[in-house]
Amino acid sequence: MPYQLHYWPTIQGRGEFVRLALEAAGADYVDVARLPEGEGGGGSALGERLDDPEAARPAFAPPFLVDGDIVVGQTAAILLYLGPRLGLSGVGESDGLWTHQLQLTIADAVAEAHDTHHPISVGAYYEDQRDAAVQRAKAFREERIPKFLGWFERVLQRNPAGSQHLVGDTLTYADLSLFQLVDGLHYAFPKASARALAATPAVVKLHANVKRRQRVRDYLQSPRRIAFNEDGIFRRYAELDG
Repeated sequence: MPYQLHYWPTIQGRGEFVRLALEAAGADYVDVARLPEGEGGGGSALGERLDDPEAARPAFAPPFLVDGDIVVGQTAAILLYLGPRLGLSGVGESDGLWTHQLQLTIADAVAEAHDTHHPISVGAYYEDQRDAAVQRAKAFREERIPKFLGWFERVLQRNPAGSQHLVGDTLTYADLSLFQLVDGLHYAFPKASARALAATPAVVKLHANVKRRQRVRDYLQSPRRIAFNEDGIFRRYAELDG
């Protein structure tokens, strides 16, 4: 039975970190909300599942993954579940825990990237909080992007197995997620990310290596990969790039 990924059908968002893991592993999965409504898909199907009164352990929000009777919500928890099943969490408990820690740090960076364009309220339009967004984005560009990418650079450089991967000497979902974080920063903050990446060559190399992997490359070139847009987490507003 294929994995069922439930996420918004028109944005990459947090669901993209799960999609990348499934795609890189060649896993059998269905992106449920992107199916035609006649096949049980669409945004309405996602809403029905979220509001299901029979769900004993309801998901707070997408993404969530269904695997038989198991339902897992939250991106990092989904990847913690999928990692050993897809061969994407290193070798043994120590590698698995370290991979999870890396993913949680990526989640922190993603949340901060989101908050640059919605610093006051998630429910308000960007245009209604633009001035605050400009201030928040300045701090993110100048302080937080270099700090996050610099830390991942150190992780890569200190990996006893070499700087090709974050964990051990094989691909993990942390590598895929760092690729997605860098890709998102490239899109939303092209100037600021270029400055930060100039000081993090190992991160740049990892991003390029992940992009060249056959399954990842095929996915990125396919219609399954949703383009970045201004409804997702990473949004390009020229005034926020500085």
